[in-house]
This record gives sequence, structure tokens and C-alpha cells, in this order.
Amino acid sequence: MDALLETGFLEEGPRVRGGKPAAGAPDLMALVVDELACGVMVLTLEGKTLDINQVARRELSRAGLLEAGGNLPSDSSSDNGKTLLCALARVAEGKRSLINLAVEGGSLSLAVVPLKGGPGTPTRAALVFARATIHDSLMLGFFARSYGLTVTEEHVLGILCQGCPTPAIAAQMNVAVSTVRTHVRSLCAKTRSSGVRELVSRVAMLPPVAPAELYDDQVH
Repeated sequence: MDALLETGFLEEGPRVRGGKPAAGAPDLMALVVDELACGVMVLTLEGKTLDINQVARRELSRAGLLEAGGNLPSDSSSDNGKTLLCALARVAEGKRSLINLAVEGGSLSLAVVPLKGGPGTPTRAALVFARATIHDSLMLGFFARSYGLTVTEEHVLGILCQGCPTPAIAAQMNVAVSTVRTHVRSLCAKTRSSGVRELVSRVAMLPPVAPAELYDDQVH
């Protein structure tokens, strides 16, 4: 909001908080949240899901952490269950938590924050998922298509975003170093970047908007 005011794209005016859409009108903020490339979820302190965007549903389903009814597991005997219950207990006290849930092949990092409504309104918990790492981010493909990158160029860009130098990329792709340098020059030319550092920085700072392909691959 402040950034938009500073750039002149938004006029100064009253800030609406807690506003509700008119009857029959779509909840525009909910539609926006569903387009994010990071998971967002709202639930009761008992673990009942109230709202969840596409990415959160996808990640929790693939990790086996979403029950058939769309709620989080209530089994407090598991490490993940204990971690979640502890975080929800802190939400009841108005405190935030940063937790990691064990999933196959790694961990799922979440911020658990309290959402306080008006007087008499129960406190809810919001789960905000960490963004994917740069090189496997949903945004990398979006960026590649936006600039007309080839599949190979997108692959090279993904490895560059992991911090690999040109010789390491060549070895990983089993091609000559000169071939990788040609791809890098093409990447910089197509994206109008002055060099690798600027190119990687631009990918890292992309807005977290999920590409349309996410919904084609959605886990129901």
C-alpha cells in the first residue's frame, strides 16, 4: 500500500480493514490469494479448515497432511501433529510460530499466525507456507514463458539460480562450457539483463503468482 502511494499509482484515502463484499459479489481478496504461488490457509484452533488456496491444498495433499474432509490431521501422537497443536496453542495466546513439518524428502516450513476478529469473534489461525526455492519455484516457468525462453534456456536458468558456476553447469548438462556460455548470453539478451547476477536477482524478486499450469496439476 505505502509503495503504491509513493509511486503515485494509488491516491491517499481511507484504508478499509475487515470490509466484506456486497451480497452476491465475489470476495476479491480471496480470489487474489488463490493466485499466489505460496500456500495460505485459515483454520480454527481445533484444526478445522476454513479457507485454503490451491497451492496449500496441493502441497499438503502431496505431503499426506490433508485429511479427506480437508482438515489437518488431529493425531497428536505424530511429530507433525504435536508441532501443529503446539503452534495452535500459541495462536490462542496471540503468539506467532515458525514451524517445520516433516515430509517425504525434506520439510515443509510454515508461519502460523493469529487472526483476531472483532469483539466476541474467535481467534483463527493462518498458515503461510514458505515460498519455493528459486530454482524450483513455480515462478521460474512463468518467467521463462514470459520472455520466450527455450526449454534448455529455462533449465540453464534454474541451475544458475542454484548458484552453480558455468563449468559446473556444463558438467551437469554434459555439454561444453562454450555451449553454456552461449545459453547464458541468450538468456541475458532475451531478458534484457546486464549479467547473471542481475538475471538471478530478477528471478528471486518475482511476485509470487502461480502459473495457470498449477490448476491443471491440482490434486483434488
